[in-house]
Amino acid sequence: MNRPFILVITALLCAIPFTSSAQKESKKARQATANIVASNPSPYLIYTSDGQMTSFDEIIKVALVSDVILFGELHDNPMIHWLQLLLTEAIDIEERELVLGAEMFETDDQLPLNEYLNGVINLSKLEKNTRVWPNFKTDYLPLVDYAKENNHKFIATNVPRRYASFVYYHGLDTLEYLSDEAKQLLPPLPILYDGTVGCYVEMLEMSGGHGGDNLPKSQALKDACMAHNISVNLPENGVFIHYNGAFHSQNKDGIAWYLRQTNPELKVLTIDATEQDEINQLGEERVGVADFIIATPSNLTKTH
Repeated sequence: MNRPFILVITALLCAIPFTSSAQKESKKARQATANIVASNPSPYLIYTSDGQMTSFDEIIKVALVSDVILFGELHDNPMIHWLQLLLTEAIDIEERELVLGAEMFETDDQLPLNEYLNGVINLSKLEKNTRVWPNFKTDYLPLVDYAKENNHKFIATNVPRRYASFVYYHGLDTLEYLSDEAKQLLPPLPILYDGTVGCYVEMLEMSGGHGGDNLPKSQALKDACMAHNISVNLPENGVFIHYNGAFHSQNKDGIAWYLRQTNPELKVLTIDATEQDEINQLGEERVGVADFIIATPSNLTKTH
C-alpha cells in the first residue's frame, strides 16, 4: 500500500464522527442542566401595578424621572437586596444627585454612620456603635459601601425604636413631654395621624385589636419619621432612594402618605416585593399595591 493511499484513508477515518463515552456523558449533563432550568422558575419576575409582566429596565426608566423611590423589601430576601443595589447603581448618573436612606438605621445612628462613610471609623466600630440588623453584612453593607465609595449621603431615617415603644404604651401625644434633645431625633411634633389610612386599618385588624390604637400609631411614628428625613434630605436636582419594609409603602400608604402631606407634587415611585410558589402570574392580592411588584419564588434561600 503506497503512502498517498494511507494518508487518504487516515483523513477519511478522522472525519468519521466517533462519539466517545465522555462526549455522551457531556451531552447528558447539558441536557440535564437544560431540564433543570426549564422546570424551575426564574429567580424573579416584575409586574406593573395592573399585573402586566414588565422588565427591570422599565423600573429604571421611571426611577430616573422620580423624586423619591420607596423600594419596599422582604428583609430576608437576597434577590430583592441584589436588585436594590442594581437599581441604585443604574440611577447614579452625573446629571442627578443621588441620596440613599434606609429604615434599617435609626436617627441616632446617623453620627457613626457618617463617620464610617467619611473614613473616621472602620466597619467593626460602625457595628458596635449602631443597631445593625442580623443580615447587615450580606444585605445592607453593600448599599452603605456603595454610598461610601461614590461619595453619596446615606441617611438614617427611622425613629429610634425606644420612642416607637413609648408610643405603643403611652400614645402619640405623650411625645410632647420628651426632652428637647430627644425631640431632635423625631419628626416635628405633633405627629399627624389618620386612623383611616389603609395600612393602619389593616394593622389593627391583623392584631385582633391587641394594643389598641397605639399599635398603628407606633407604626405611624416610624412612617412619619422616615418621610420627614427623606423630605429634609431630598436633593434639589436628584433622587432619594429609600430601602424599607414593603408594608411601609404598600398602596402608597405609610411613608408615601406622609410625603404627600408635605409635598403632594412629589413624584414618588413605589416598588413592592412578594414571594409566591409560582411567579409566572402575579397573585390577585398583589395587584395595585405598588407601581412595580417584584415576585420571587417562595423557596428562595433566606439570609437570616
